[in-house]
Amino acid sequence: MRLRFSRGVITIAIIVVVLAVGVSVGLYQILKRTPLAAPPEASCSVTTPEGARTLLPEQAQIAATIAAVAARRKLPERAVVIAYATAMQESKIQNLDFGDRDSVGVFQQRESQGWGSKKQLMDPVYATNKFFAALVKVKNYRKIPLAEAAQAVQRSAGGYAYAPHETEAKILAAAFTGRVPKSVHCWYPPARTPAPQPRAEEARKQLARAMGSTTITTRKRGWLVAAWSVAHAEKYALSKVGYNGATWVNDLEAEGWQSGSAGARKVELA
Repeated sequence: MRLRFSRGVITIAIIVVVLAVGVSVGLYQILKRTPLAAPPEASCSVTTPEGARTLLPEQAQIAATIAAVAARRKLPERAVVIAYATAMQESKIQNLDFGDRDSVGVFQQRESQGWGSKKQLMDPVYATNKFFAALVKVKNYRKIPLAEAAQAVQRSAGGYAYAPHETEAKILAAAFTGRVPKSVHCWYPPARTPAPQPRAEEARKQLARAMGSTTITTRKRGWLVAAWSVAHAEKYALSKVGYNGATWVNDLEAEGWQSGSAGARKVELA
């Protein structure tokens, strides 16, 4: 038996189909024009028994450099804590090319006060060496209050401002000096194809510039080198850093360091 539909029913059916097609096309165009969610920005995290902090890659790189320079000069962790607190107050641990009057760099040192040329002061290795050279001349800098030690070096208008950064500075120092293993973790968005080749040799040369000898003589020193390498992973296109049975990989889903086969005599980069 043949079913017969009235002209009105057929008209309604056609309208429904047209509307459905129109809605589908409209949704497709909207979705097509809507950008995909932006990937997370590169970042670093520091986790120690004293607490946890999140850093920008630049901040992590500078923090790692300060620790490396301190190791070269055979300075105690207290010196690193003072340097970090000073850098937090002066520049938020960033290599600024501006500041009050002619102040520039991580520690906002001034050319007019004899710290060096602007080009030199914009080099974190040079600036850190100048800071430590002044700090070790401060009598009892290891024992006096942090703000006093920092102010003796900086001679700023508000020397009291360094003290509030001491707790955070201790967290960073525990991690970047290598005293607390596996405490530095970074991630950066993978590059588009073709991916850049790791520049491990260049990374080692730059570390040697800050640290002098990069020979691993103690596990603490090894973890300092490992932390420096992770902090600079994006800069040198590193996707893996291994040391002392643990491996960092550039994986957003990875929670900290993973078990690996790396030995205790060498930090492996890839």
